[in-house]
Amino acid sequence: MPRRPIVLHLIDDTTAGGVMRVLDHITTSPEMAKTADHRLVPVTRGRIDLTRYHCDVIVSHLAISWRSLTMFAALKVVNQHARLVHVEHSYTDAFVRNAVPNTGRFHTLLRTAFRLFDTVIAVSHGQASWMRREGLCHAGKLTVIRSCVELSAFESVAPARRNVRTIGAIGRLDRQKGFDTLIAAFRQVRDTTLALHIHGTGDEMDRLKALAKGDTRIRFMGHTPDPLAAHADIDLLIVPSAWEAYGLVAIEALCAGRPVLCADVDGLRDHAEYGAQIMRDTSPNALAHQIEGLVSGSRLPPQDGIARRAEAAFVSGWDDLLTAPERDHSTARMPLPGRGIA
Repeated sequence: MPRRPIVLHLIDDTTAGGVMRVLDHITTSPEMAKTADHRLVPVTRGRIDLTRYHCDVIVSHLAISWRSLTMFAALKVVNQHARLVHVEHSYTDAFVRNAVPNTGRFHTLLRTAFRLFDTVIAVSHGQASWMRREGLCHAGKLTVIRSCVELSAFESVAPARRNVRTIGAIGRLDRQKGFDTLIAAFRQVRDTTLALHIHGTGDEMDRLKALAKGDTRIRFMGHTPDPLAAHADIDLLIVPSAWEAYGLVAIEALCAGRPVLCADVDGLRDHAEYGAQIMRDTSPNALAHQIEGLVSGSRLPPQDGIARRAEAAFVSGWDDLLTAPERDHSTARMPLPGRGIA
């Protein structure tokens, strides 16, 4: 029986959040373990590490910056025996438009960093489309594996009420998430029987509370450690993010049978495949109108089997990546299972 390849996942931010939940899924999933031995390796952000890792594949979940380029170059030189893979969890088209003052310089950074890897993983088709359009990554080394966690548990959440009473927003309280727009929109909705529950903590808490202006229908729920409990608390999820590489919260809500309304940006568009409604206009007036329509109108029934489909696609994506034959492009060094142990 062939030996399973050893795959090391490097992470420089172990703060609880979406990336760590994805990594926990990768390293604990029995299905993932059938084809590879996945291990988590915390590293110091930006530190030049000359460690020669004993493995077949090294996967970077690290933040790309000008400072980290030297670290990536050292990783490549010292570990020539291993295939190098990078998963891009952060950067997107909308991120660049909203948060990057010098687009040309930033694109140069990404092109330079991506050249150091044998494979680059986009976490959504929306993100991958941007990478291709801007020529950020060699087409032969770019692949899409949409982020995933253990989703089947969300199917056990009690069904949402047919008549929406509690609208939810779940995530870090950061300007990226667009919760300020959601609060402004909700305050325009006159129905006094509705509630907006915001699950999360972050630097924007005080500003968002000020925007709520004492509206007793708007409740700040704080951090909810159990994602299942957060989704059980709501009847409808709204994701008004300014940018989002994928947006795990959307597919979790869909698996829990909640209708989902997503901004028309980046990886959030991927969720339309599973039944999410995409908002073309996220201005407060337009969003208020859409909320009123969803509350008073009929809703499409939730799709069945979303968890199974998403989880299977995630596993097969990684399996295909790790077992694919070597490809011919400038930096390809793609060892087959059983090769490359230092």
